[in-house]
Amino acid sequence: MTSRTLYTIVFLLVGIVSSAIGVIYSKHAARQLFAELQTLQQRRDELHAEWTQLLLEQGTWATNARVERFARERLNMWMPPTGEIEVLR
Repeated sequence: MTSRTLYTIVFLLVGIVSSAIGVIYSKHAARQLFAELQTLQQRRDELHAEWTQLLLEQGTWATNARVERFARERLNMWMPPTGEIEVLR
């Protein structure tokens, strides 16, 4: 074997090993990112469920009857007689 052939073989071997390390690194990074994606999607689903529950709760607390009862009991507010109501246009 000539030295040129030996250098070529060493160069190709280094290239193959470098390529293999690159493939291993990229597969590992892809797996980590996929695991993070799954975690974030699960968190998104949990937050969506919580948001839905909060909207239902807000709807319950903001009903007209509850607001009116709160105004009468805690704020001592009352509905004025019909003669005192003025409609502005």
